Amino acid sequence: MSDLESAEDFHARVAAATDDEGRLPVAIELMPGWDIFPFELEGLRIKPLEPLLDEEPARRGEDPAECPCAQPTSAEQEARVVWSNERWVVSDAGMKLPVTLILKPRAHHDLADLPDDLASEMGRLMVAITAAIESLPSVGRCHVGRYGDGGAHLHPFFFGRPARMGQLRGSCVLDWEENLPDIPDDVRRANAAHVGRLLVERLGGSGPAWES
Repeated sequence: MSDLESAEDFHARVAAATDDEGRLPVAIELMPGWDIFPFELEGLRIKPLEPLLDEEPARRGEDPAECPCAQPTSAEQEARVVWSNERWVVSDAGMKLPVTLILKPRAHHDLADLPDDLASEMGRLMVAITAAIESLPSVGRCHVGRYGDGGAHLHPFFFGRPARMGQLRGSCVLDWEENLPDIPDDVRRANAAHVGRLLVERLGGSGPAWES
């Protein structure tokens, strides 16, 4: 793994983006700009509670015919594939942590209607993906998240939390992530390819699209 970024290298790159007080700039245009961000930037106060919505907002892909899984795969989507087989695809999410991956079934399912055979297989995949991510020298822990408010197609995330950066532990890692400097493309691809190769060794299937 000598060609993979170390924890020291990741930390040094983040530190290089800080100011004279060691602070990262706030990425105002990202999470703080979301309507669901809970704090007002002025004084960092919790926003006033809004009234109930009349109904749950429709998600992208509620109609299976309109889900992205029913559309032709773009070249950009293909280029992000880290591992796949006939039932599942693991893709690079392109975030600012050492590695962030998304697992999706090829067939249109959400978590609540996932058939038992796929549910069983997903459990094994989650273990394998987590183990592969945690083998990266720049990763201390793999966090797994499933949200599902934006898209109706199942897509759990796997977040590689940077190693030995104590402030980034726990659930606030995604608040930090938005403000980290971009991962160099060659580093991101090397980390993702490392995970993909380990998944092929353990599960079969096909590895990173860019190494095909």
